[in-house]
Amino acid sequence: ARAALAALPQQMIAPKARLTFRGKPVFGSHGIAADFGGKAAGAFSDAFAAVAAGLSESLRDMGPIPNRDKNQLVITSTAIGSFGFEFELPAPDPSSLFPETEKAQEAMAKIEALFRLAAEGTDDEVAEVIEEVHPRAVKKVYEFLDLLVQQQAWCGLEFADRFFRYADYEQIKASSERLKADNIQEREETYRGEIQGVLPTGRTFEFRLADQEGLIKGKVDLAIPDPDVLNRE
Repeated sequence: ARAALAALPQQMIAPKARLTFRGKPVFGSHGIAADFGGKAAGAFSDAFAAVAAGLSESLRDMGPIPNRDKNQLVITSTAIGSFGFEFELPAPDPSSLFPETEKAQEAMAKIEALFRLAAEGTDDEVAEVIEEVHPRAVKKVYEFLDLLVQQQAWCGLEFADRFFRYADYEQIKASSERLKADNIQEREETYRGEIQGVLPTGRTFEFRLADQEGLIKGKVDLAIPDPDVLNRE
């Protein structure tokens, strides 16, 4: 095993994502307005850092975004198609046998999912992603989309085997409205029944209703630090 590990390349290859733009600030595949490009890249980087923090369960409703320096995107090239940027995700630590690249890649995948589901998905599908990444992170994604809407632009995101592009300005405008804080609401509901079990690492549970058929599936709130307590007690 040591011999096989020693033969592996020490330089880990960081995954990349391509973000392209269309609309008023974009001049075909020739270029993009500098003020718009800078603001859009910054807003997208903010959204990525917030989603990554939300997935690691370290994001709170207020205060600085945790581990922002570790979740920094790097612009490595321009992306041609319309026009945009190629971002390199945070590189894994080459000294680690099991580098934690999954969170960065999962964060980018969640942003792509939010773009796509806000445009084409159901309310339940959008709510599920919001629950996973934290409402504050979703607000950062909304702020990125809203910036594009204000500038009469729309975008496409390509990452790994995922690709979504807004069809036009009207579609991104509707998606932005859908992720607006006013449209994300929480309410309390009371049910009688029995916990069927909890997966503590994924923080998911199943609850069988006492007075009607069916199961409720959901996520255990972070207010319960050890969700396995629901299995033990």
